[in-house]
Amino acid sequence: MNTGRWLIVLGVAGTIGIVVLISFLFWPKVGITSTKSVLAGQSLNVYFTNPVRENLDASKFHIKKGNKKTPAKLSYGNKNTSLQVGGLQPGDYTLHIPSKSFGIWKRAEEQVLSFTVLESVQPVTSIKEIENFFERVEPQGRSEIMEESSSEDKASTSGVADHSQTNQQVAGVDEADTVKTDGDFLYDVLNGEGLMITDVRNSNEMVRASKVAFSDEFYANQLYIDQDKVVLIGGRNLDAPTTNMDSNRTGDRMMPTQQMSVIRVYDVTDRTNPKLIRETGAEGYVIGTRKIGQFVYMITNNQPFLWYDHQISVEDQLIPKVYDSAAAQKVQPLALDKISILPGAMEPSYSVITTLDIESGEEGGVNKKAYLGSGEQLYMSPNHLYLTSTNYQNNQQSTSEVFKFSLDKTQVHFLQTAQLKGTILNQFSMDEHNGYFRTVTTEGNLWDERNKAKNHLFILDENMKQVGSVENLAVNERIYSARFLGDKAYMVTFRETDPLFVMDVADPNNPKVLGELKIPGFSNYLHPLDEGHLIGFGYETIAKKNPQGGAPIIQTGGMKISVFDVTDFANPKETASEVIGGQGTYSSVQHDHHALFIHPTRHLFGFPISVYEQSKRENILDLQSSGAMIYEITAERGIVQTADLTKHMTHEYMDWEKEIQRLLYSDNALYTMSVNEVNSYTLDHFAPLDTLERAGHTTNSVQPLESIGK
Repeated sequence: MNTGRWLIVLGVAGTIGIVVLISFLFWPKVGITSTKSVLAGQSLNVYFTNPVRENLDASKFHIKKGNKKTPAKLSYGNKNTSLQVGGLQPGDYTLHIPSKSFGIWKRAEEQVLSFTVLESVQPVTSIKEIENFFERVEPQGRSEIMEESSSEDKASTSGVADHSQTNQQVAGVDEADTVKTDGDFLYDVLNGEGLMITDVRNSNEMVRASKVAFSDEFYANQLYIDQDKVVLIGGRNLDAPTTNMDSNRTGDRMMPTQQMSVIRVYDVTDRTNPKLIRETGAEGYVIGTRKIGQFVYMITNNQPFLWYDHQISVEDQLIPKVYDSAAAQKVQPLALDKISILPGAMEPSYSVITTLDIESGEEGGVNKKAYLGSGEQLYMSPNHLYLTSTNYQNNQQSTSEVFKFSLDKTQVHFLQTAQLKGTILNQFSMDEHNGYFRTVTTEGNLWDERNKAKNHLFILDENMKQVGSVENLAVNERIYSARFLGDKAYMVTFRETDPLFVMDVADPNNPKVLGELKIPGFSNYLHPLDEGHLIGFGYETIAKKNPQGGAPIIQTGGMKISVFDVTDFANPKETASEVIGGQGTYSSVQHDHHALFIHPTRHLFGFPISVYEQSKRENILDLQSSGAMIYEITAERGIVQTADLTKHMTHEYMDWEKEIQRLLYSDNALYTMSVNEVNSYTLDHFAPLDTLERAGHTTNSVQPLESIGK
């Protein structure tokens, strides 16, 4: 019996009477989400889990500054589930939410929200401001973990170069990868413990030019190349101070170490003898990096360890450390005038932006700034950086803060922020076009009838004010991939089928859905084929009968490649598809768009793959083959396999050191890269040319410029 709705009363005569308790004794708590600060000129957005009653005028909500009511612009949004508060001057305010205001529930408690309107974002002036911030915010709960899918306008792939280019989202904005080539040499950090340079000028006889072993516990996982320079992105631990455990004990304890994320620049004028010329970095882990011309941008997240130990200074606990090999003091806390608090920040962590001019040589050319407020996803155009942060409340309602920064060489300046309903999946869910920022978000959760998943498209102007939207798409589904291409936006959602939405975003004030296609399976990554066609990389799905009855059980099958014809925007079609293997088959391209091999003039697309099939044994998947596959994909011919570079497997697991990680081309040769070896093939018929073992060749040990822990 549910005592929340019934009460048993024992009468004096021994009889039992049942009295129904009216539900007003058990009113549900209304979830309310809002940020704590907003810039002057922008509206504070307050979101409710239940809609406000239609007959309640927005003016019933009132604003106070101190104890005095203050006029404000108040308006509802999205069917009375949000409130916009605007027209306020800088200062501290409280929003008073009246009782008896939500839906059919008439006894919701009056609630008060405190917030601040900021004139501008300025550097902090004292450590006390930072202490107050960490006391005010708490780590937010996480509701649903989104799987990362993977890739603005004309996407940059291989251009017209005679060698592979990293598959990147925005033309002119380079993205780091584990392997790159300049056409003559391959550069890679596949094993993380060293920089490998391979001479491929003769594809029939490849030569190891150099192997730089890291001797200082540095671990690299990304790189850029720029003529005679190689830039590595990686990390190593930062030695933390020790302190006595207490006055009654002997011995020391070590505070947990934080990772120092580092940018290293090597001069590789002589490919056989790379020289380390510069290092700089910041405490924390890397959110993402980009490179525009000679300028490298690294964004790191740092969440301080809070020990509240009087023997450790507040500065040591709360201020992120930064490192520069050109500085007199190599490791030091970031200066306070380089730290600001972002409006709307709700997470007790920093986003640290490090910029480096790789042509600055051994000194200068570095700028570092830290912003209190967690960064999760990033998108970068040639002129702007966008960082996102998700705010959660009661694991139900979520909003995203989007922070916009200007870029000018090594200078990065905060411009504006916006709060949007829902969470942003990844970089491909964001875009900048003709000064407008566009994004798609998922609000709510799958399998939660009280807070159903739904998806939105938002368009914001250069001041990050919303000018257009399409809301509440694909209820009970979430976004798996998205792509913005000029005046069109494409979005794939999924729960049981794969709806591909085609949206017209040419008029920022009036975006609209033009067409929708539902097919089995879903795409993790969308790639433009030509102006009227897209390629989708994802999974086939299989619907199985539910033994419990009700909706069928949906399981993933083999890897699926689809060609979508979107020339008729109102009637998108899947014109070709290819399913590889069975359940368990996977490719890194499904979660990492850098793994996609592209030869634009030959219309070739390739990727690493491991192929599984259902075993004769119950509930067992057998690894059949592993390697890489290459397809010719065109709108006219569809999907045609041109090379199967997989090897049959005789055991149930894959040796990761032999697993192909990347495919690249230079002139008329194809190269496959694994941790253990490089293989070359002809591009015409994919005939084997040469194999180069990665061990047992020239090793150069480049000493660090300075020990980072000193």
